[in-house]
Amino acid sequence: MNKWKGKVAVVTGASGGIGAAITERLACEGLRVVLVARHEEQLQDLATRIRASGGEALVIVADLTNENDRQRILEQVRAAYGAVDVLVNNAGFGWYGFGDEMPWSLAWQMLQVNVAAVVQLTLLFLADMKARNGGHIVNIGSISGNLPSQGIALYGATKSFLDGFTTALYRELGGSNVHISLVRAGAVATGFFKKASDPAAGRRMPAERFGIRPERVANRIWKLLKRPARVVHVPWMLWIVPWVELCFGWLIDRLGPLLLKRQRQAS
Repeated sequence: MNKWKGKVAVVTGASGGIGAAITERLACEGLRVVLVARHEEQLQDLATRIRASGGEALVIVADLTNENDRQRILEQVRAAYGAVDVLVNNAGFGWYGFGDEMPWSLAWQMLQVNVAAVVQLTLLFLADMKARNGGHIVNIGSISGNLPSQGIALYGATKSFLDGFTTALYRELGGSNVHISLVRAGAVATGFFKKASDPAAGRRMPAERFGIRPERVANRIWKLLKRPARVVHVPWMLWIVPWVELCFGWLIDRLGPLLLKRQRQAS
């Protein structure tokens, strides 16, 4: 039997890419889904598709850089459903280029979306889950959190933060029926890479060419809900990446900057 059928799942960054794929997969499995993002039209289109397939979807338009909007998400979900069983902190964005060329306004936005929003939503929903002794929080991280690389200094640092934050909470929740997990994803073929190169001084990320389909991440998250774990890698073979940094970090120190400089010269 599907124990998640009829449960409530909140997915941030649900307007496209990984978030949309996760939302559709959970809705397909019978969960009532709450779609959170800034772009109302895209959210409504996705909600319409889900409802047409017999699912239930609630749209919440919110700017995750805004602390009040993040609080409002909890209040609207409580008003609609009373409690949340699954929270997927998927929203996030990247930027590729020399760190000193990144505008502070953009860096501030990244810290708010990639870090502050995840922390606030996690702590808000976690309190409810602990009171009910049930629920699962999934934080979408990146393999870059374990492999500091040129061009993504701040983005990689935000994902490294998620590693430590999620691991610590996982250990605090040991022995309970509340779970928290981290998904260390590799490159995923979404609009993420185009957005990363759009802001001032941004450049295309080399990893874009290796992107996998977002549905692979969504499928892995569904398996994760059925069999909780502290961390999973998508694709699975990326479990080796932390060892690459440990064994060959000295080589990356020398070769990594050359790639970024070369790209700057070509642009």
